[in-house]
Order: sequence, then structure tokens, then C-alpha cells
Amino acid sequence: MHHFRYNGSNLSCESVDLADVARLYGTPTYVYSAATMADNYTRLKNGLAGLDTQICYAMKANSNIALLRHFANLGAGFDLVSGGEIQRVLAAGADIKSSVFAGVGKTEAEIKLALENGIFSFHVESEPEIARINHVAGKLGVKAPIAIRINPDVDAKTHAKITTGKSENKFGIPFKYAAAAYAAAAKYPNIHIKGVQMHIGSQLTSLAPFVEAVTKVAPFAAELKEKYGIDYFSIGGGIGIIYQDALASGSPEWWSSKPEAERPLTPEAYGAALSPLLAPLGLKIVMEPGRYMVGNAGVLLTRVEYLKRGEGRNFLVVDAAMNDLARPAMYDSYHEIVPLRRDTGRPAFLADIVGPICESGDCFAKQRQLQEVGEGEYLAFLSGGAYGFSMASRYNTRNLAAEVLVHGGNFDLINARETFAQQIANEQIPAFLK
Repeated sequence: MHHFRYNGSNLSCESVDLADVARLYGTPTYVYSAATMADNYTRLKNGLAGLDTQICYAMKANSNIALLRHFANLGAGFDLVSGGEIQRVLAAGADIKSSVFAGVGKTEAEIKLALENGIFSFHVESEPEIARINHVAGKLGVKAPIAIRINPDVDAKTHAKITTGKSENKFGIPFKYAAAAYAAAAKYPNIHIKGVQMHIGSQLTSLAPFVEAVTKVAPFAAELKEKYGIDYFSIGGGIGIIYQDALASGSPEWWSSKPEAERPLTPEAYGAALSPLLAPLGLKIVMEPGRYMVGNAGVLLTRVEYLKRGEGRNFLVVDAAMNDLARPAMYDSYHEIVPLRRDTGRPAFLADIVGPICESGDCFAKQRQLQEVGEGEYLAFLSGGAYGFSMASRYNTRNLAAEVLVHGGNFDLINARETFAQQIANEQIPAFLK
């Protein structure tokens, strides 16, 4: 559930009228709900009550430093995949002592930065990486904590570009080679074997792949505890969110109207299914959710520029574009699109909702039904909190969007809209062209 709903005719985030945000800060603008993020964190934590858990927010989903500070205040660590992400956490006034460092291509400089700042553990993706971490740790005179990422060869049955747990994916070490990888790691003098890790993909809407993967890896985790004294098992992230019916899903009535078998995956169901499998291990359980934490906690506000009536087809041209929200162009993903002011007296119509970028792929929805809207009116792309701004670009020399955080009846600008001067600040014309 989330905190976006109509208050009368006006779409609100918590107690803030979103049209007020659009009028003050312009569009395109991302708006996030602090209450929704707090609720998501608490529900996931409570879903695994009784276990020793650590939630490490996968900040690649949305790395604004205000959101990082919010999650740190709630008690979260972070799932980091670059040196830049480490620096963002530090800039947010948090630390990385409860955080994990993942990714297949860690550089020596990134490993050094993580060790110097007290990383909880490295999630190792290959045997050459173990050697590199050992080398850097040796130069610093420390032992580096690691967990090897196991690829359990479980089909998460999600989009091909976001599945990570199959043997053909670039992530992790195949399960059949895992024991040998741990044996090799144990021989390095500057390595401390601390845990084991897995992650099978993103946007999972069924419990079955989670249960299959944990069932497969848990006995191996028990063996590692016995042999090397590991103290944690990272089960990754991947809990999906609601994209269709996203607005309705913010209402408790919507959930209660669904037969239990048809309800989307919840953190409560996730915890109930996995807790009995994890409790006997006696290990700390680390989780790395990203999309689940922020996806339905954010929307992208946009303004209608034109209604272009074609031959048998309408095109609703808005000021947001694929550079602001890449997911529809990149993944053919669905985002619910709603007006900021709902008027049930207006007729509905079908339109392709498109942006101004010079690409046919700059299309958010084809033949989508919505109420008639005109030039200057505002729309919201729902479920935009994850992989929205974090994947944005400046394509077509467009400035990056603004970001706003709502807390109750207040809202704060947490990232001002980029200016053209900021875009070109690091560019220069060499002397031979002058």
C-alpha cells in the first residue's frame, strides 16, 4: 500500500495536493512519499520478526541522498554497487558499517574505499575478485569480510533484463563450484569468510522462486557455518510491486476485495514462507530490497503540451520524456497514468502518451484510456520511485528533472531542476578549434 490517493477531485501524496508541487516547482518533477517508504521498511522487517535481520536498501533503485538519510534513520544499511554509491551514503550523513558491496566489476580504488569506511561485507562475484580484495586488504593491513554470491540457477520468471539467478547470467558463482570457491577463499591471508549470498532477480510476483532458491541454498549455508563459522545468509531482494491498479492498491479496501489467491505478493506472505526455512540456520538474515522500498513511493509529474489528433489515433504529448523515465522504452514496462485533477464529467478517450524526444521509442503508453485533458493540465506517472530518476539521462540536451520529498502536509525540494549551465559545466572547446 502507499500514500497516493484522490482527496475529492485532487490527487494527493500524503496530505499534499500534487498540483501545488507541480505549480511551484514545474514539471517534470519526481515526488516521493516518506511515509510510504517507512511503511515498506517496517512491514518487511516485521514480516521476518523473530529472525535477526538486516535490511540493506539497494540504492541503485533511487540514490537521492535525502532518501538515503531517511532509510538510515529507519535503521537500514545499504546494498552498494559502486564507489559513487559509497560516497553518496557518506554524503547523506550515514555510514556503511551495516552495508554490503556487490557488483561484478569492483575496482581496487572502490575496494579500498569500502575497507577504509568499515564495510560490513563484500558480496564477491568471482574468484579473481577474491584475489583482488585480498591484495587490497593486505596493503591496508586488514582482513576483508566477504560472502560469495551463489548463482542457484533458479528461474525467477521475470523480465530477461532483470533476472540474475540463472546460469547464463553474469552474476555470482555457479552453485556446483561454490564449495571449491570457498575453499580457495579460505587460503587467502587477508580474507575473512563472513557469509553467503544469493539474489535471483527483480520484480518477482510469486513466492515460488524465493522458496526454491532458499531451499536450495540453505543447506549449503549450514555447511559453511559449520566449516568456516559464517554468521550471515543474504537472501537478496526482488519483491515485486504493483504497476497495474497502482492507484487502487493504496487502499485497504482494494486489498480486502481480492480473494487471497489473487492478492499480490506482500512482505507478510514473503516472511511467512521463508521464516521457517531460515530460522533453523541460526544466522543473521540480510535482505537487499530496492524497488519494493521506493517503487510505489514515487510518482513523476508531467504537463500536457499538445493533443495531436492523427488519422484514427490520438497523441497526447507531455513534457516528460524517455530521458526522465526510461523504463517504458527500455523494458516495455507499464506505468499507470492519471490526471492530477479528476473530473468524472469528462468523457474518456484513447491516446498514445508520448514525450517530445526525437525517437519513436519515446512513448509511455499506447492506446491508453484516460479522461480528456487539455494543454497545460497535469498528469502523474505512478510507481515511479524506483529506476526513474536513477536511470535518467540528458538525451536531447534535456535538463534532469527536479525531485521533491513529502512528509505529512509538508514537501521539500531535495534536488533542484538541472540548468543548462550545469549540463555543460565540465565541457570545453580545445584551443585548436578557437
